[in-house]
Amino acid sequence: MDKQIRDFIHQAKAELRARSDVAASFAQVRDAMRREVDELRNLTARGQAVIPELEFRDIRDGRVGEDMRQRIRARGCVVIRGVFERARAEDWNARIGEYLARNRYLERLREKAGLDNYFGELKSGKPQIYGIYWSRPQIEARQGETMAATRRFLNRLWDVRAPAGDEFDPDFDYTYADRTRRREPGDRSLGLSPHMDAGSCERWLDPAFQKIYAPIFAGDWQGYDPWKAAHRTQTREFESPAVCSMFRTFQGWTALTTQGPRDGTLSLIPISRAIAYVLLRALQDDLGQDDLCGAKPGRALGINETWHADLMPALITIPEVGPGDTVWWHPDTVHAVADEHAGDDYANVIYIGAAPKCARNQAYALRQAPAFLQGRSPPDFAPEDFEVDFQGRATLDDLSDLGRAQMGL
Repeated sequence: MDKQIRDFIHQAKAELRARSDVAASFAQVRDAMRREVDELRNLTARGQAVIPELEFRDIRDGRVGEDMRQRIRARGCVVIRGVFERARAEDWNARIGEYLARNRYLERLREKAGLDNYFGELKSGKPQIYGIYWSRPQIEARQGETMAATRRFLNRLWDVRAPAGDEFDPDFDYTYADRTRRREPGDRSLGLSPHMDAGSCERWLDPAFQKIYAPIFAGDWQGYDPWKAAHRTQTREFESPAVCSMFRTFQGWTALTTQGPRDGTLSLIPISRAIAYVLLRALQDDLGQDDLCGAKPGRALGINETWHADLMPALITIPEVGPGDTVWWHPDTVHAVADEHAGDDYANVIYIGAAPKCARNQAYALRQAPAFLQGRSPPDFAPEDFEVDFQGRATLDDLSDLGRAQMGL
């Protein structure tokens, strides 16, 4: 980390510490988080689900009650089942495999790297995340009407009333083209330690983030609402391959195969206000003036035993999901991926989040559209451009009217 960034952190910490008694605030937050963690562990020990689950048909039919909405807001995550029919998701899984094989993706990846051992110690010599974006199944999933209805429901969990009303339109999403995961049994290469995306140091340094978290920094952490839309689309993150250029109300993925706790899949800390603990922990006196619990620009914000031990026991693996089910989590929700896939079958997903209409997301969509038309990698990702000459790649003719609008076309 260069001196300029260290100086920014030093100045920001001094200013934030001067706003309130951060030691007293953190003591209150720590006690509250410990109680919530204990409650989650007790519920889990009794076999009760702590990650909210609902059926897409209840969204479709307008049967989701306020109690469920509040549960999702409190937990910062949700499993929504049956967004797509099982047979359709299974078909997508098979077609993506055929698309990769027909176009010799693995061979091309090795050739591009120029290394015989590019995939290192993987048992089968395969990656787990595939840098393809424009297969027809991915396009079909993104522009699906049921996916659009799901994202409208999720976006409307946010408070978009004035003065936040102009922040984004909850009823329309742009496409954020992302990759696909095909994690094979026995894989130990894909584990991700607990973290938050969408910025690291920026959460303390950026003026928009400081406005979002203003109650926390002012000593009123209980007055902080994770679901207020105000200022969310205005944050500025350090440019990095690890940072998403769009604002996402929820990160998410759609399952193409059955996967659960043993299958090297997702874990979450289902406490939507845990960010208050993380922010205030970094302002305590046992850290150096330029240290934010190890946060570094351009990387995800790591959550670990050293600095966040009170939260770690609440890291909970998602329940088993099947093809066509979806999983979603708030941008400040801590999440991780298990180090090992100890199951018997592939754990495959398409990454699809919720990116509602706003100036920031529209600008990215317009940058992304030419990449789709030419088969290049999207702007946020390494310019590998594998799909430029792939047979069976989606084209403009594969887009529905909704798909064209979502792509900014």
